[in-house]
Amino acid sequence: MESRHPFLDNRDFARIARAIRYIDDHFREQPRLAQIASRAQLSEFHFNRLFRRWAGITPRQYLAFITARAAREALHSTPSVLEAAYSVGLSGPGRLHDLIVTLDAVTPGELKELGRGMRIRYGFTGTPFGRALIASTTRGVCHLAFVDSGAGAERAALIALEHAWPRANLERDEDAAARLAERVWGTAPDSSGTPLRLAVRGTNFQLKVWRALLELGASGPTTYEALARAVGVSGGARAVGQAVGANPLAWLIPCHNVLRKNGELGGYHWGEDRKRAMLAWQALPGHSRLGRLPLSPPRATAAPLQQAT
Repeated sequence: MESRHPFLDNRDFARIARAIRYIDDHFREQPRLAQIASRAQLSEFHFNRLFRRWAGITPRQYLAFITARAAREALHSTPSVLEAAYSVGLSGPGRLHDLIVTLDAVTPGELKELGRGMRIRYGFTGTPFGRALIASTTRGVCHLAFVDSGAGAERAALIALEHAWPRANLERDEDAAARLAERVWGTAPDSSGTPLRLAVRGTNFQLKVWRALLELGASGPTTYEALARAVGVSGGARAVGQAVGANPLAWLIPCHNVLRKNGELGGYHWGEDRKRAMLAWQALPGHSRLGRLPLSPPRATAAPLQQAT
């Protein structure tokens, strides 16, 4: 099978995202490869290679996957599109289920000092969903944000990191960021079996929502209502939505898996096309087997939650 590395840059990911949207919207017409490739503004040959490197299957195979899923949905009597998605395998184990994830709140002292004395290594690196800024401390990954194309995009992303940790010592380390991306999305297994640690700052409520996301969203699509029930605020879907939107760790805290109750995508900080591509990527056959660590559901530490200031 073709190597799927290096990861995609923003330009290639945008082509993939446009093609996925086109297939999802037009699968009933069974478009030809040439039609799909034209959406990516590539020849059939080059688009086929790019899509296979990203997905592990060809565009025609993805079209067949989407068509079969729709056919199965039609055979199931379900009260919502979301439940139909569950019934056809979107709730199956995704990439995050193959990681042992530990979520820690930063200490009260670290919150008060806004990172004073902390060393944060950061870097820009490719991912399956375009370029990203990844940052980590000795405690774990503290920031993962996707970076759009365009002048000033990297600087804007870095300013957001500096705003989150204004007194920390920031050190650029592209190699460290690339290694983290490889661990999260790569094909090489991590033989150590050690948890991938996440170090975040947030209010008590935000942390409760993010932990619930690790429990519910890591298995596949969930809803704002389900998250609200999980954190004990039935009817608090709007407040939950705000906490989801404040997530500092794209993909790792899987807010892309939160859908509206009727199964629609809903909003996403990093764009609807990226969210659609994430859902498609993690649902494709074989991706749950990438980089397998000892199988364990994501878990949160028992450390008390800390209130951000």
